[in-house]
This record gives sequence, C-alpha cells and structure tokens, in this order.
Amino acid sequence: MRRRLHAMVWVSLLGCVFAASCLARRDKPFTRVTDDDAGPPDAMSLEDADNPDVPPDALDLAPHAVLGIDPPHGPFAGETLVMIRGNGFDSNARVWFGDTEAPRSSVTPVDPQRIQVETPPGAAGAVDVTVQNGDAESTRGTLVGGFTYDRFYAAPAVGPTSGGTIITVRGDDTDWDETTALEIDRQPCAELSVVDARTLTCTTPPSDSGAKVLTIIHDGEREDVLDGFTYGNTDNGFRGGLSGQPLVTSKQLTVLAFDSYEGQAVAGAHVLLGEDASAGEVKRTDRNGVVTFAGELGDKQTVTIAVKCFQPITFYDVPVDHVTAYLDPVLSPACGKLGELPPGGGTPGVGSGVTGEVVWPADGEFKRRGWSNVPAPASDAERYVAYVFRLASTPDATFQLPGTSESVTLESAGGVGYKFYQSTDPGNFTMYALAGVEDTSKEPRTFSAYAMGLLRGVAVKPGKTAESVYIQVDVPLDHALNLSLDPPTPGPRGPDRIRASAAVQIQDQGYAILPSGSAARTLPGSGNFSLVGVPPLVGTLAGSKYILTARAVTGDAETTPLSVIGSFSATSTAQTLNLGGFVPLPVVTSPAPNRKWDLGSLVIQQAKDGQAVDLTVVRVEAGGGLYEWTIVAPGPRETVKLPDLKALAPDAALPVGSLKIRTTLARIKDFDYGKLRYRQLDSRGWNAYATDLNYTEH
Repeated sequence: MRRRLHAMVWVSLLGCVFAASCLARRDKPFTRVTDDDAGPPDAMSLEDADNPDVPPDALDLAPHAVLGIDPPHGPFAGETLVMIRGNGFDSNARVWFGDTEAPRSSVTPVDPQRIQVETPPGAAGAVDVTVQNGDAESTRGTLVGGFTYDRFYAAPAVGPTSGGTIITVRGDDTDWDETTALEIDRQPCAELSVVDARTLTCTTPPSDSGAKVLTIIHDGEREDVLDGFTYGNTDNGFRGGLSGQPLVTSKQLTVLAFDSYEGQAVAGAHVLLGEDASAGEVKRTDRNGVVTFAGELGDKQTVTIAVKCFQPITFYDVPVDHVTAYLDPVLSPACGKLGELPPGGGTPGVGSGVTGEVVWPADGEFKRRGWSNVPAPASDAERYVAYVFRLASTPDATFQLPGTSESVTLESAGGVGYKFYQSTDPGNFTMYALAGVEDTSKEPRTFSAYAMGLLRGVAVKPGKTAESVYIQVDVPLDHALNLSLDPPTPGPRGPDRIRASAAVQIQDQGYAILPSGSAARTLPGSGNFSLVGVPPLVGTLAGSKYILTARAVTGDAETTPLSVIGSFSATSTAQTLNLGGFVPLPVVTSPAPNRKWDLGSLVIQQAKDGQAVDLTVVRVEAGGGLYEWTIVAPGPRETVKLPDLKALAPDAALPVGSLKIRTTLARIKDFDYGKLRYRQLDSRGWNAYATDLNYTEH
C-alpha cells in the first residue's frame, strides 16, 4: 500500500512538472512550513524529487500544499483573478501573496484542490503564495515564488485592432525619462509622453487580435510583460480629438486623418480652414494622412475634413495646434473595395466566451450550495434564478433581462454552485451576477433580484473561452437611495416624464445596472424618488460608488426631446441626494421643420434656466442614416455657419433628400475644449446633456 502511495505521488509530481501552471521557475515542487509564526510562514522545502540521494520511498506527500497558480503573473496594482491549485484546502481558506493577505471577500474556495482569488497590490517581483485553512497554522502550504508582480502595466489593457487607444503605463520603482521607449508586440507606441519617472502615456499601433507583449526599453535594456495588452473588439480607450500647444503661439496647425475602422491613414482628404470653402485655405492630406498649415492663424480656427466614402466632420474654434480625426467609412457598396464593404475592426466571426459557476459563501464544507440570501418562491409559477452580466459602459443604460436560455436555476449543473455560460467580446473585464425569483406566468416574465456578486479580472482572449470562473453571490440588495431634483418645464413637444436611475460604478471599469435601480413618473410632478433594492457598498463592492442619473424624456419610448442628468456620485444611502436641474433643451429655429434647407447655417436657441453648456454637437444624417456630418463647437453656440461641402469635396457632400438633424448640448466636468477626445462626442463622455431631433429636406 505504501509503495502504491509513493507511485501516486510521483505521478502527481510528473504531472505538475509538465503542467503550464507549475512552470514558475522554481526547483522544489512542494513546500512545508512550520506553524510557529503568525502571518505568511517562511517556507521549508522538501528534498528535491529528482535528488538521487533521496529514494522515492522517503518522499511523503504534504497534506496541505500549493502546487500552482494560473496565471502566474499580473500587475503590481493587484486585481488579477487567479486560480490556485493544490490540496488540503478548506472552505474557510485564507491566502497570502508575500506578506499581504488577500481580503476574505476576494477568496472563493472551490474544492479541496482549487481556490479562486483576486490578488492584492504588491511590490514588483516574485512572491510566495501561502494558503492556510482559517486559524489552523498546521494547514499552511506555500509555493515559493509562486506569483510574480509585473514591474509595469497598461491601463486600459485592451483596445481595438485598429489601434488609436490612449494608454497609461504605470511602473513600480522605475526611473523612466525622455530616453525611454515603449513597444507593443515589437511595434513602437505612438505619441509617447513621459508624465513622470513612473508614468508613460502613448497611443497604441494597429495590430491583429490577441494578447501582445508590452515592452519597455530603458538604459539599453528591454523588459517585457507577457500579455501586457490585448487587441480585440472593445469600446475602451480614447481616440482622436484636439491636442497640443495653443495655436496663437505655435502658429502651425497639423491635421491627421485616419480610418476609424482600420486605423490606417486617409490620404487625399480635403481639409478646410475657416467656414467658407471658397475663401478659406484648403489642403489635402499626404499618404500618411497628415497636412500642416502655417502662418498667422490667430487664436482659433474652424477645421473641416471631408473625403469620398468617409463621413465629414467639422471642429469649430480649434484653439490648439493638433487635430486628430478618425473618420467613419460610408458603409455603402459603392465605397467598398472591389464592391465589398470596408472591413470592420476586431475579429468578426471569432467567438469568445466565459464559463463557470454562480456560487454562494461557504458554510463549513465543500458542497453544492446556494440561494440562502433569496426568499423562497411563493408559488409554482415562481422559481429561483440567477443571471450573469458584464458591466455597462454608461450608468444610464437600461436593464435588459437576458433570455431564458441564459438563466441559472436549481436544475443547472455545477460543483459547489450552478453553471453558467456567456458569449462575449474578448478583453479583461468585470462580471456580476444577480440572484432572485422569477415569475414565468406573467408576460413579459418578471425578475426580482435579492442578492448580487461581483468578480473582477475576467480575462478572455479572442476566439477562446475563459473557464472555471466563479462568481460569489454575497451582497444583499436591501438598501434604498432617495433622490430629489428640479423637474424641467414641459414644452409643446415634451418632455412629459422623468426617469431616475442608480447604477454601481466599479472603479473605472464600468457600471452594474440593477433591475430595481430605476423609477419613472409623469411631468409636471414631484422630483422626489426612492429607489429600493440597491446593494450596500461592502464586501466585493467596497470602494465602489453609486452613480445617479435622471432623464426627462418624451413618450412611452422615452425618446426626444430629452434632457439627461448623469454622473452624480454617492457612497451612502443615509440621506436624500439632490441632483439639481437639467441641461436646457436645444431649440433649432433654422432650418424650419420639414422645409427645404440649403445647409448654409443653423440657429440654435436654448432655455435660460438649467446647467451650463460646455459643448455643442450636431449630427446631420442623410440617406436614411448612411451619411452623417458631425459638427462640433465649444459652449452653447446660437449661430453655426456651415461650410459648403459640395464646394470643398463634391464627392463627399451629403446627398439630396431627407435630412435628420440631431442637436445636443452637453455638460462635461472639468472640460477643456483644447483637450477634446472622441469619447466626449457622445453620451459616454457627458455628465449631462439635452438632445432634440429636427427633420428637413435638402
């Protein structure tokens, strides 16, 4: 029997040697520690398994051991989701990375051989990984150098294959300077800027999809972080906009034009300085998509960029010396290469996904558990159910109940929990689960959520499925947020109702949208709301905050005219929160509705009361939305004189026919028009805004 046990030990050792999770540049596969010290123990290794002086019969398997970590490295800032493999783990297992214990809320024991945990912050370099069951020091097991904190990391760490994502690279105890270089997949990162000795910013180059090496070159040495940046389908990152030195001192203006789908330079684009195409200065971009104007340009200029098969854009009153435009292609067969549509970014047709289990806190032993914080169904028509979501990109997103095929129920397979699968875009993101009771007898079915769980650091590569992802449901939805605001006065066309919403912002990663985080009432009426069923900011939600929004909208479809208050934050439900007033609605008085328009000028009025306006964005759509001209101006702008696109670039002009004019006035916190980013051209970058639609003919 003893010989058979030793044979099993050697099989385990050989399996570990050839397993990717065990290749962490270490010599000793097992360690045992004493139980004399508090905190993470000093490791005492067993003899090497391959030592010829130690016969196999002398090797005993440690009853509590840490055998491997996957992935074996991550940012020094922490929040890397790892799976620890070993043996002898209990449901109350604790985990240390070096001298730092991971918060209990981030530790999910799966079974005696696996623990899922989110890494705490640490200093760059390799650290020991220690696991101990509760306060039983005799159960400690350590893997020497089991996890390595990368010396630097990028944020965001994922972006589109077209490039153009502005990333910030942060280092730990680095001395970067103007001689430092940065590469992604051996390609230089563009527009590299040294913020300080530990911070760099740059714009990612185009690349194919997948995880790429992030490289710092400093003092003649190269230092790599594997999987430092991932290319895939994503809306993260800022692309394009205004930047540089004040135009009045630079006396030079550089305009860059790129294809927003492929990230390639757009050659031959017509660039106009001024509002008059016949009198202003016109140049065309070179093969690199660049054109430069020099001379006495004044303190600001209006810049229009137009070229065949791309959507035109106009920036008014540009006060700086660089304009970077990412032009959207016109998705028409007439503009495709050899009759085909322009290829999109990312990796169309390559599916990615996440599979794992929705679990509940351990109750002393490893077994299938759950629904302890959800009341029992009250009738046969009700059932326990949970759904898994990715964070939304905006706090005012509408909660959408997934299809029944994505529901997690008592009948779902699983080990310690209940299995789920979700198809998704690649990237590194946060997921959350909502558990509650669903009534299937109603149409549409209703879902009442009573508890939620959050999991950061889910990493999905293009075309791959992330497996063994465990989301622990441990936060009750039992708090209420009380809001008050100043309702707008309805006009003849609206708005006629208000909807108030609350979402949970998870740092800079996105927003958890809740089914009970929204309520509506008609106008005129009270501006007081009570949103019942939000979570306390404890456990896995510690450090998060509530983001409050309110929408004054029109009709059952809640469309234009509308005004939105957003991005008010709070960390407590103890008091009523006042959101204030709305951005005044834009009123386009010229052109007149449903009349012929020569595209010569716009006249935009606004109500006197409400929040201040930082940015005006007008989108003129033609051809049923196939063509769109974007017009951008700082502050509220009552009169907008439009350049003649037909005179500037005849093959880029809007076609004759019906036009839809979408006018928006936006409020942006700490806004600087000279640092405008493309993100700030839509609702993702606005703190509050008001929009209306007008229809006319051209």
